[in-house]
Amino acid sequence: MESAAQHCVLCAKGKLSMLYKLDSSNKKFDKLEPVAFKDFTSFGNLEKDLEELIAKSILDILFEDSSLMPIFQERQYQAEADIYALNEKGELIIFELKRGSAGEGAVHQALRYAQDSGQWSYAKLQEKYQKYAGTKVELTKAHQEAFNLEHTLDAREINNKQHLLVIGSAADDSLINAVDYWKKQGISIEFLPYRIYELGNEKYFEFFALPYDKHRNPGNIKGVLFDTNRSYEKDFIWYMIENRRVAAFGDAKRFIESVYSGDIVFFSHKCTGLVAAARVNNGDIKDDIKALDKDTLYILYRDVTFITPIPKKGEAIKAMPFKKVSEVTGKIFFWARTIKVPYLSKGEAENLAVELKSYLEKST
Repeated sequence: MESAAQHCVLCAKGKLSMLYKLDSSNKKFDKLEPVAFKDFTSFGNLEKDLEELIAKSILDILFEDSSLMPIFQERQYQAEADIYALNEKGELIIFELKRGSAGEGAVHQALRYAQDSGQWSYAKLQEKYQKYAGTKVELTKAHQEAFNLEHTLDAREINNKQHLLVIGSAADDSLINAVDYWKKQGISIEFLPYRIYELGNEKYFEFFALPYDKHRNPGNIKGVLFDTNRSYEKDFIWYMIENRRVAAFGDAKRFIESVYSGDIVFFSHKCTGLVAAARVNNGDIKDDIKALDKDTLYILYRDVTFITPIPKKGEAIKAMPFKKVSEVTGKIFFWARTIKVPYLSKGEAENLAVELKSYLEKST
């Protein structure tokens, strides 16, 4: 808690925001003082740490308004970019990450990666994806499911265009200038800056996804389409429904940290649709464990209060189809994730809840 000062972010279209200390005297704010920021090198962290941080948060946090499907990451001792992803059109998004000052050489390196990857055949890209995801599913099929497309893309539509995203320290002027130069030459390239602030004893990571400064305030009520984890265990839906909680399991348990008190969660059941909506109760995240065969599964959850009809085990599950959800919201969701980004605003969530309640009641 700041005593005689507060912190705020001042933003302007087309410019990076800056964090200022807001000082006051005589009960009046009268001075702005820029707050110094750092990068990963300030803490001795490796570039791999930044890569893992971005890869784990690429959809659910950092790119909340843009659907991207990660397909593989850099392998040790290989001449590859850090992260590769597909967008809805099947275009390849190439991430090159730099923890500190890197200069124009980093851009030249990224351009080489884009040139190389632009020549990859569909078969080669699919091989990389299947190894990364640990699956034998066709890449076009996985892409269709991820973006909830009516039809799969033709294999020739995958990787027919490449886009470069260079992520680096906001203080790296030479890197920023190099990106600007190639952008003016017609190359599809963008610079996404990050900063790290130390306020008190805490560290804060500030990231500028495109378009800049579009992140929603986690303190605002939002709507979240949350997966029931049917792919892993068909009965997890009943763990949530019967216990009146929204839960995340095992390696995915961190996703519950993106859900806050007051949010409206929509239970998304794979191959079925939205089966219920609930409001998250006040209170902290709780933990639980569940025995599965010889394994112990760790769970994080929040208690909820249902605001739509509640499914009953043993009866046919009624659901609003995913296509209908997109029609109601006007949004395209990344269905293959635990949290189906993008988030919904409070108004969008409340409207979807009303439509879902009506849809489920008519289905009875």
